[in-house]
Amino acid sequence: MRDFVVLMGVIAGLAISNVAQDGGDAARAAIRKVIEDQQEAWNRQDLEGFMAGYWNSPELTFFSGAHESKGWQAALDRYKKNYQGAGHEMGKLEFANLRIEMLGPEAAFVRGEFHLTMSDGKTPHGLFTLVFRKLPEGWKIVHDHSAGE
Repeated sequence: MRDFVVLMGVIAGLAISNVAQDGGDAARAAIRKVIEDQQEAWNRQDLEGFMAGYWNSPELTFFSGAHESKGWQAALDRYKKNYQGAGHEMGKLEFANLRIEMLGPEAAFVRGEFHLTMSDGKTPHGLFTLVFRKLPEGWKIVHDHSAGE
C-alpha cells in the first residue's frame, strides 16, 4: 500500500510538472506573438499597432541610452518624433535571437536583437531586454530597455 501511495505521488508530481511546462510553452508562444505583431505593425508604419504590445499605463518604463521615458503616451510620442517626424522614416524592422525566460506564470524576461533597414542603406541595430506581465488584456511589455548603434 505504501508503494502505491508513493507511486501515485510521483505520477501526480509528473502531471503537475507537465501542466506547468505546457503553461510556460503557451505563455512563451503568446509573448512571441505579441513581438511578431509589433514587427508587422512597424513594417506597415502603424505605430499605434506597434504600441499595442505595450502596457497602456503611465507606469510603463522605457530606457534607451541614458534616457528614461515613463508612460505609454510618452513612448508613443518619442517613436513618432524619431521615426515619423520630418526627415525621419521607420524603415523595415526585424527582431532576431529572441530568448524568452518565464519568471513565473504571469511574468517573463525577453532578450533579443532589433535590426532596421532604412531606404538610404543604413542599418541601425541593437539589443533589447523586455519585461512582460500577463495582464487582464493579455501579455504586455511593462519595461523596455533598448540599446542601439
